[in-house]
Amino acid sequence: MKNSILVKSGLPLVIILVGLAIAVVLVSSRKPPEQVPVEIPAFLVDAKEIQSEQVSFIVKSQGNVVPRNKTALSAQVSGQVVSLSDSFIAGGTFKKGDVLATLEQDDYKTDVKLAEAELAQAQAALQEEIARGKVAEQEWRSVNSVAPPELGLRKPQLAKEQANVKAAEAKLERAKRNLARTQITAPYNGIVVERNIDLGQFVTMGAAIGTVYSTDTAEVRLPITDSDLMFVNIASQSTDGAPVSLKASVGGLTRRWEGKLVRSEGVLDTGSRVVYAIVEVKDPYNMKGSHSAPIRFGQFAEAEITSRQNEALMVLPRSILRLDNTVLTVNENREIEIKPVEVARTTAKEVFIRSGVEEGSLVVTSAVPNPYNGMKVRLPGDEPVASEETTSEGDDEAIESNATGGGR
Repeated sequence: MKNSILVKSGLPLVIILVGLAIAVVLVSSRKPPEQVPVEIPAFLVDAKEIQSEQVSFIVKSQGNVVPRNKTALSAQVSGQVVSLSDSFIAGGTFKKGDVLATLEQDDYKTDVKLAEAELAQAQAALQEEIARGKVAEQEWRSVNSVAPPELGLRKPQLAKEQANVKAAEAKLERAKRNLARTQITAPYNGIVVERNIDLGQFVTMGAAIGTVYSTDTAEVRLPITDSDLMFVNIASQSTDGAPVSLKASVGGLTRRWEGKLVRSEGVLDTGSRVVYAIVEVKDPYNMKGSHSAPIRFGQFAEAEITSRQNEALMVLPRSILRLDNTVLTVNENREIEIKPVEVARTTAKEVFIRSGVEEGSLVVTSAVPNPYNGMKVRLPGDEPVASEETTSEGDDEAIESNATGGGR
């Protein structure tokens, strides 16, 4: 009875011990997992060979149309306004030399006659003094053999009369100028902006009578940023000037005019940090039929300045340039090289590179996540280039098992 109890209680213990022994033997006799290489193909990228090309930039700006000459006319003499030209009215056009207004001339004509009379008297006195000098010289020589003195020849009196003649001539010239100034003439071809006088009004010397603008040449004042200034190069422009295309909306239609970049104001604006360039437009009011439509003063116009400098640059899509001004290139060993570049200019779609990459280089045009120098890549059409990584056979089986289990 006791033996059966001992057998029943000891049998499970024996089974457990035997199982542990077998497990120890199996674990100790297990071989390590075999290392199996895993091939990962190199990253596929798109790249293109770059070549330099001659580039001429177009700089865009905008500004208001202003007259080249703007004059506030004033009276040089006093008088009552007796006549006004029909064109001397706001918006009226005139030609150089046209009489715009006339002041009363009676007093100034009288001054001219008085000056002419004084001149005639001075000339007569001069002739009389010349005759007296000749008589005095003859009388002196008939009495004395020595040279006569200047006072004896009446030379001081002669010089005085000659001075009187010159003074009378100057007075006559001034009287004639004042008479001419009673007619206020146009200094150039232009348009009347404002008239400040009217018929019967008395104006004093220096009084403003109106404002006129020249219509021979208009100017457009364009702000040029410092980054664009290097492409415009105003300082070295020839006398012909760089061509500038202007456009503006007139009556709901887009009109275009051609102008020339002639100069800059030469001073950097301290507030906006720009330099103002001046574009000239000949015959802005189309008096000679030079344009399809007039470009009026005060009009807002957009401008495109064509640079005359042609420079060999690499033109690439804007997306290729990275934030740190570098680009990704592929060398002969199909490895990534990150190269810093000098950017000449960027637009919304393109980037213009001056240096940093050589002609014929392969520049990556596709996205590359986390690129680094020496990173292995391949191009379309290349044989897959693999990089080796090792993993254990047991891990592969576990991966397979997990994949199979996930499939279930």
